[in-house]
Parts: sequence; C-alpha cells; structure tokens
Amino acid sequence: MKDVFCRIIDGEIPSSKIYEDDDVLAILDISQTTKGHALVMPKRHYDDFLSCPQETLHKVMDVAQRIGQAEMVVLGAQGINVLTNVGPVAGQSVMHFHVHVIPRYIQGDPGFQITMKGQDVPQIEMQTLAEKIKDEVGE
Repeated sequence: MKDVFCRIIDGEIPSSKIYEDDDVLAILDISQTTKGHALVMPKRHYDDFLSCPQETLHKVMDVAQRIGQAEMVVLGAQGINVLTNVGPVAGQSVMHFHVHVIPRYIQGDPGFQITMKGQDVPQIEMQTLAEKIKDEVGE
C-alpha cells in the first residue's frame, strides 16, 4: 500500500504544489503550522532522511532552501524552521522522507521549540561516546 505522499506524487490525491521537477515535489502542508508551511519530498520513495541517497538528499535540501528564501520575501517571514523527523519516536507520521519548511512570524506566532532536557553525563563518558560515534562515522 502506498503512503500518502506517494499517492500525492502519483496524482491520486490533490495538493497545493509550490515546486516540482523530475526528482522533487514541494507542497503546502494540509495542516499549516504557520502560513506557508511546506513539505519537500523526493518523488522516489525513501522511508526517511537516513535511507535517502546523498544526491537526492542534496536536491531536496536545495529546494527546501529555495522555498525558505522565497517565503522570507513573499510572506514576510522573519525566520524559517527546516526540519525532518526519523521514525515514529521522533515524530515521523508518514514514512516517506520529507522536509518541513515552516515560516516563522513575530506577531501571533507562539514559536517552535524543541525542549532539550540536559542529562548529567560525566566528561569521561562524553569522550568515550564521542569516540564511538566518530569511529562509526569514519572519514
């Protein structure tokens, strides 16, 4: 069964398109967090940010940047949130890689915040953690 974004890409579900080329589609989110909230996605299905090939990821992010720039001018946004979620625990509700481009406005905008609660991690453990991640990332 196709996810909702694959159905939008295939023209089975209508959308408010703001950008389209052979590889990328950008639409206005049906649930506008703020006026102009856009979703940018590859036309080919990838579950999430981590499974998307770099070339496609770069195309998606290029379009997200262009949309953010346009929204600053056209909508008078004072800022932009650009984010993606990986997995349900991180808030991903559609398992098709997509990037949110959310314009931010001063008046009447409650603001978007991710609350980060600090953890007491000893410095020696931080160094060990950093080394493990660094080893896995490679060069």
